[in-house]
Amino acid sequence: MTGLVVCAVVLAAASAFGLWQRRSGGRLKVRGRDADRRLGADELGEALGRRATLVQFSSAFCRPCRATRQTLAEVAGMVDGVSHVEIDAEEKLALVRELNILRTPTVLVLDAGGRIVTRASGQPRKADVIAALGRAV
Repeated sequence: MTGLVVCAVVLAAASAFGLWQRRSGGRLKVRGRDADRRLGADELGEALGRRATLVQFSSAFCRPCRATRQTLAEVAGMVDGVSHVEIDAEEKLALVRELNILRTPTVLVLDAGGRIVTRASGQPRKADVIAALGRAV
């Protein structure tokens, strides 16, 4: 009987964690430690956008990364002066550690000066990306 109770508790805890992870994944939010951090063309490997830059950290076998790439490319194509930069997390491990990137895809929205305005861990929705660009521009 004790084993059944332990199993039920573990299943309930895992379900709660999964629901929390699904609900919070992909949400664009501002983190205090990102407030003063700026990224430049030398760190990204490409020039910043004239008005804003969407930076995506991806990995080779990440399925949500493909959908995120398409979403960010569409948004960058819709908004003049916005560029999309995709970074392979495995190739830039030092930057990944410095920015505390814990999962892929992670999206950073940078303003024209390279300051991190918001970030999302997980696949963001197109409407959320457009709203975040409104804060960056």
